[in-house]
Formats: sequence, structure tokens, C-alpha cells
Amino acid sequence: MGLVSSFLGVIGFAIGIPLGLIVGFFLFVYSETKHVKDPVVRPISELGPIALGELLPEIPLWVKTPEYERVDWMNKFLLDMWPFLDTAICKIIRSTAQPIFAEYIGKYQIKAIEFDKLSLGTLPPTVCGIKVLETNEKELVMEQVIKWAGNPNIVLSLYVSSLKITVQLVDLQIFAAPRITLRPLVPTFPCFANIVVSLLEKPHVDFGIRVFGGDIMSIPGLYRFVQGIIQKQVANLYLWPRTLEIPILDESTVAIQKPVGILHVNVVRAQKLLKMDLLGTSDPYVKLSLTGDKLPAKKTTVKRKNLNPEWNEKFKIVVKDPQSQVLQLQVYDWDKVGGHDKLGMQLVPLKLLKPYENKEFTLDLLKDTNINETPHKKPRGKIVVDLTFVPFREDSSKFGGPWEGYSRKESGIDSVSDDEVQEGAGLLSILIIEAEEVEGNHHNNPYAVLTFRGEKKRTKMMRKTRHPRWNEEFQFMLEEPPQHEKIHIEVLSKRKNFSFLSKETLGHVEINLRDVVHNGRINDKYNLINSRNGVMHVEIRWKVV
Repeated sequence: MGLVSSFLGVIGFAIGIPLGLIVGFFLFVYSETKHVKDPVVRPISELGPIALGELLPEIPLWVKTPEYERVDWMNKFLLDMWPFLDTAICKIIRSTAQPIFAEYIGKYQIKAIEFDKLSLGTLPPTVCGIKVLETNEKELVMEQVIKWAGNPNIVLSLYVSSLKITVQLVDLQIFAAPRITLRPLVPTFPCFANIVVSLLEKPHVDFGIRVFGGDIMSIPGLYRFVQGIIQKQVANLYLWPRTLEIPILDESTVAIQKPVGILHVNVVRAQKLLKMDLLGTSDPYVKLSLTGDKLPAKKTTVKRKNLNPEWNEKFKIVVKDPQSQVLQLQVYDWDKVGGHDKLGMQLVPLKLLKPYENKEFTLDLLKDTNINETPHKKPRGKIVVDLTFVPFREDSSKFGGPWEGYSRKESGIDSVSDDEVQEGAGLLSILIIEAEEVEGNHHNNPYAVLTFRGEKKRTKMMRKTRHPRWNEEFQFMLEEPPQHEKIHIEVLSKRKNFSFLSKETLGHVEINLRDVVHNGRINDKYNLINSRNGVMHVEIRWKVV
């Protein structure tokens, strides 16, 4: 029976193959061809989710979120530069890892740890999109989305006793969303002092580890455990608000000095001054200024026909660097006609003063401070001054002075309640930064006028622009916090030559100082009143002594 079935199977196969080929040939030759329809072209927006998923497995970031921009040029740049970046980065990894490896040599019978092979491969990271953020601070903020599916060749050899253990890193994949901040922006190349890097979300890192040729990451449970440890450690180091700060420029060369305290000066008297008038008298007054300060010098009143004047006049001068600044005292003889004659001068370095300590100086007046010249034999008299340096409350710890915790700190901003307002004298600093979209009917030569307590201060005029940048600071010494007061800033435009309608207003704004007193600082943009689209950018600080 088995022999018969085998024989019939062979016969059927021999007959069926030729018969099937003949039937297929006749059907192919004599069958009518069907009309082929043209494919339907449809906009991508009309496709369904299934068709769209087949066409685009992964939608680009610049399509999903339009605020992210394409950076194909940057990816091309990375591709061309990657062989050189690979070598440079590997050198940094070797130099960084060497002291870390040295700490383990000699422990646990470890004799040596070294890289047998170290290369990041031929595939560079890909920047999927970049977004630039605008802030009111002097900084540039960029957010990127970076993916890297690399083919690195990293082999680490661990010599334990007489055994060599080889560990290889394979199939590395990284997905991260870093925020890179360039701050502060300074007028010194490359125009920023630091690079600050932080992560906006926990990074995704996927890789394999081969030990003796076997992938240990395939062990059940180990992959998730290692992933959790990596994400936790990276998040503890660089997840916002934690940052990695990379210095680029020396801060001492680019730092903008800010006020740290107040110098209280009491010009008491002068004695035995020179006789400059024909009648054997002088009309003395004193000018006071600090080195490195562009503010106008302060002046005492003029004492008519007096060689031993008594002033007892008090002044307050803002101090930015008590270790390097010097108080300049210059005594002049007032003349009604012509220039005023100098009676003498003297210098007092602020580093001689201790915070909060009053010190009296009796100084011999000199012709000048040139030590190379022979001193003038003729005595020029003496001047007596009382000096006290009082640092601001927030800076008092730098100078070893008393400090009390009057404020609480939340999210990096000092804030106080209504009952905790710091009473006492202080410095109100108003920085008029810029204006935007200020447009006049007849001309655009904008300048700003600041009014506070009846006192007016004016910025320089910017010619033919609707976006003036002034960056001018004005300071007011106050005896108490301006908690219930306002400042008024008006933007005006004026023609250079006198003509009809030579001046016109471009808008104004009133700013309540309550928030400044409570927070210590505000930096914001304000819409100008009586202006179509005008905006004013102002930074205000309040510091208590």
C-alpha cells in the first residue's frame, strides 16, 4: 500500500507541474489587461492617524512645537567636525577619569584600570530643534532637544589580582533636553562670562555592557535598576534648578561693580588755608568724590573771606569697592570771574576704614599727589573730616558686620511681608535700560526724563530710532523706604535745531515702589501710557544700610 501511494504521488507531481505551467501561460497571454489608476495625491493634513504614522514614524520636533527651529546647519557642522570633536572629547575623558581610577588602585586587589579603546564612534549627536528664550536679564537662553544613537568603541580593562576583566560599552543611546544659558552678557569678547547648563527633564540613557563577551544588561531586573540609578544621579547633579556652570571669562575683568555701602562724610573744618585774594583772604569750598565713580562731585558751601572755615556739612557717597576706591578731597578758592584756584588736596583710601566705625582724619593739604615732584615748602593748611563706612544690610556679611535675618528666601527671591519692611536709610537705584516701539508724529529722537520727589534726571538723546537703548543709572539717597511712593518716567523727542513743535511726548509710565521695597529688586517692562505700542524696560533696586 505504501509503495502504491508513493508511486501515485510521483505521477501526480510529474503531471501537475507541466499542466499548471501551461494553464498559467494561456491565462497570462489571453487575459485582458486592467486599467491602472493614478495614485491619489492628498495633503498631509488630510491623512488619518494610521496613514500618517506609516508615512512619518516620528514627527519632527519643529513640526510638533513651532517655537523650536530647525538647525540642519548645526547638524551638518557637527557631522563635519565630529572626527575632531571625538578626539578632543576622548582626551578630556581620559584626563578626567585618570585621577578617579587612581583612587581605586590598591583597593580590592585592583592593580590597574585603563582604557584599551576609547572612541565615540562615527555618528555625532543630532540636534532635533532649538528654541531661544527672551528674558529681561542680561543673558541668552537656549533650549535644545538632543538625540544620540552612537556606535562608540569603549573598552575598559580592569586588572584584579592576576585576572584581567574587560568591560565594553555598546549600543549607546541618549535623549536629553538641556537648557544652555550664556550669562552675563558683557562687552568683552566672546561677550559672555559663563555657560550655565541644566536639564529640563530626566535624560533617557540606554546602553549595553559586555563582560567577557556577554551582555550583562540582559539579566532580568538589572536593566531597570541601572537606568534608575543613572537618571537619579544625573538629575541630582544637573536637573533644573541645579546647574553646571562653566566659566569663560575672569569675573574680575568683566564684573560690573554694584553698590555695596554708603560712605558718610562730615566735612568739619579747615585751618590756615592759603591767602589767594588781594585782601589776604580766600573764599574756600570743598569738592568730594570717589575714584572710579562717574557721578558729579559733591560740594560744600562757600565760606566768604575765611582762612579757617567751619562747615560741619554731611554727605553720603555710594561705595562700590571699599578695598580699591579712594576719597578725593579738593579745596578750592571761589572766584566770581574765571576759574577757581586750587588751595590743596588730599586722598583717603577707604580700606583704612572699618565698617560701622567712625574715624576722624586731620590731613595736611598737598599741592598734588605726584610723589616724583619736590614737595612744595609752603604749607597749605589742614582739613578735618569724619568718615564712616556703612555697608548695605545684604552685603554686611562680606565685611564682617552684624546681620540679622530680616527676610525669608523663596525660590531665590528675597521677599518680606508688610510687617517686615526694613526701615532705615537706603539707596534707590533706577536703571533705565531701553524703550521699544516709541514713535513720534514729527521726529524720533527719544530721551527719558525721570521724576522722583520733585527731582528730575534725564538720559542722553538717541537720534532717529524707535528702539533707544540708554542703560543709564540714577541713584537717590533716602532716609526711609519709599514704600508708598511712585516714580514717573516720560519719553520725549526733541529736534536738534529750534523749530515749531520741536518737542513732543512719546509716552509715560508711573511705577509703584512698593514691590521694590518688599523684594529688593524688580526688572520688568511696562507699557507706556499715551503710546500706541511703546514699552519701557526698567530695573529698580532698593538697598538698606
